[in-house]
Amino acid sequence: MKGIFCIGILLAVAACSKNASKGSTGSEPSVKVSDVTSNRPVQTGPFRFYIDLSATSQQTISVQYATMDGTAKAGVDYTATSGTVSIPAGQTETYVDVQVTGDSLRQPDQTFYLQLSAPVNCTLGASEATATIVNSDLLYLPTDTTGFTTPSSYPGYQLAWSDEFNGNTLNPQNWTFDIGNNNGWGNQELEYYTSSTNNAFVSAGNLIIEARQESNNGFNYTSARLKTEGIQQFTYGRIDIRAKLPVAHGMWPALWMLGSNISSVPWPGCGETDIMELVGSNPNRVTGSMHWQNSDGSEGTYNNNYYLSTGDFSQQFHVFSLLWQHDTVQFFVDDSLYVNGSINNVTSGAYPFNLPFFFIFNVAVGGDWPGPPDNTTVFPQRMFVDYVRVFQQ
Repeated sequence: MKGIFCIGILLAVAACSKNASKGSTGSEPSVKVSDVTSNRPVQTGPFRFYIDLSATSQQTISVQYATMDGTAKAGVDYTATSGTVSIPAGQTETYVDVQVTGDSLRQPDQTFYLQLSAPVNCTLGASEATATIVNSDLLYLPTDTTGFTTPSSYPGYQLAWSDEFNGNTLNPQNWTFDIGNNNGWGNQELEYYTSSTNNAFVSAGNLIIEARQESNNGFNYTSARLKTEGIQQFTYGRIDIRAKLPVAHGMWPALWMLGSNISSVPWPGCGETDIMELVGSNPNRVTGSMHWQNSDGSEGTYNNNYYLSTGDFSQQFHVFSLLWQHDTVQFFVDDSLYVNGSINNVTSGAYPFNLPFFFIFNVAVGGDWPGPPDNTTVFPQRMFVDYVRVFQQ
């Protein structure tokens, strides 16, 4: 009996020892740090990393942390920090704040990291988190302003209307938006047009229309299409538009006009005046066109191309002008005439260009003319418009 009793005690001690060993390891919770994504603050402010335990503990938990550069750099984009953080017994969460430098410059998004190490009374789970600084939605975007310019007045003309884009927002008394894709806008276009400041905004004296590669309503690209329809319309005058254009493959920026009677006289009967169109496969060429409806209902076109002798239309600003008079429409780039249109070019159908027209500014992505973007196309793509001016006699 004494031998059996001793064996029982030994087995019990061994079992307790085994269970105690399991408890000391299995009772330690794991610690993880979570990613954080936020817009860059205008004024320097914190990005908060949350640190969580998988379960409560009866002991105080501690872990060391330190920031690490990614595309965001310490001392420029954020303030480097390191230290030790504790989670008291019975609690499961704490946090670390990292100060991100304030800015409003639209640029590519940036990342940096927070790493955990040296856990006490816990194990490491997700030990690294990514902070994403969202810069791509910010509203300050200066650009080089060199290039051709035109005067603010002409002899025999007065300024009837203009938008110099000198404020911080679009003027609703001048502009509204077309929204959506509208079956490719008759051209098999690939973008979804929005009214978001992600796609159209005013900064540093320019209207900026930005095409992005992003999903929206089943489409893979977004952009903007602004118009003055129902707000500002004109018949005749000298029109100057100073702009710098996107020239990547698959891009199709346009500065153009439609007849204001389009709701009652469908296109092309209402008339279309393309002051400037560019297709990205021809970065040094723009096209000016008149479109109307022939007597048989087909589309009539009269146009011509203008070529830069050096460089392309993305490198500097150029002025795209229209000298529009009764029965004549002349097209200019930097004061050089390249389309000399008139009523004589409309040999079939009604001539629609003696009636009021409104403006449309847009950047299309893809379509029948430019084709789709390819692997050389880097988004975002932007058109900058410095001013639009209408002078009338």
